[in-house]
Amino acid sequence: MTTYGSFPGTRPRRLRTTPAMRRMVAETRLHPADLILPAFVREGVGEPVPIAAMPGVVQHTRDSLKKAAAEAVAAGVSGIMLFGVPEESRKDALGTVGTDPDGILQVALRDVRAEVGDELLVMSDLCLDEFTDHGHCGVLDDEGRVDNDATLERYAEMAQVQADAGAHVVGPSGMMDGQIGVVRDALDQIGREDVAVLAYTAKYASAFFGPFREAVGSSLTGDRRSYQQDPANTRESMRELALDLEEGADMVMVKPAGPYLDILARVAEAVDVPVAAYQVSGEYAMIEAAAERGWIDREQAVLESLTGIKRAGARNILTYWATEAARMLR
Repeated sequence: MTTYGSFPGTRPRRLRTTPAMRRMVAETRLHPADLILPAFVREGVGEPVPIAAMPGVVQHTRDSLKKAAAEAVAAGVSGIMLFGVPEESRKDALGTVGTDPDGILQVALRDVRAEVGDELLVMSDLCLDEFTDHGHCGVLDDEGRVDNDATLERYAEMAQVQADAGAHVVGPSGMMDGQIGVVRDALDQIGREDVAVLAYTAKYASAFFGPFREAVGSSLTGDRRSYQQDPANTRESMRELALDLEEGADMVMVKPAGPYLDILARVAEAVDVPVAAYQVSGEYAMIEAAAERGWIDREQAVLESLTGIKRAGARNILTYWATEAARMLR
């Protein structure tokens, strides 16, 4: 005689039976519009230059960058974040090419705006590290330390030239104290109240940035631990968040994404502004390397990693897979 009471009455597996069922009850939905494509444009090259540590990612020419922007629009991606890579000979201690209206980043901003208009949010990295011969995110003092307040003056000028070049959004990423307020004031002073500020609120001194250094041709000596956040800390991020919002940030971001999902969740729970997360070069490289060796299913790993970031609270995700992932989702 069968004793039916010995079997479970509640069966969560009923809601996992078919793809249609799983799709209907999904709590987190990833959409192409959630995605932002980081892109590098290099001065003085005739063909795109592959980045060895980031298979599938290149340093673009001006022409190939315009094509990448158009492809992102067609895929339904929301934005493109531009990073400029100047010729080595143009770097100096102040990163002056970063504020030159004819510097590679400003030229690229004008190119992309001319190509896509307002169909894609054109965003610009606002930092000096790509343009300085020492590779730090700011101006150095006589003892070789990053001078916070002298750097803020450079950031104000960068914000203005990037806005003039066509940026819809600027992303101050150097982790200088007071950077959001200074950038907001600089934009407002030239009548660019329409340009939004995406604050790199919680940017950690992470080993996962490694491949990015190749991507931007970094000249860094030493490290950035005196201004980027300590990976051991959480409350520090919440303090940075409060300051960025007080100074006028329109959006806030956590970087890296995957290793800091706890931080992302706390930030997302605490604010009513859009929250972004940056799936950085090391996160990208690990999945690509494992997939190349046949250790994981590449497409599933890409989408799962992005879904996890969205589930943790990100409204938008900067990812080098943005255009490809958008196509997968469609």
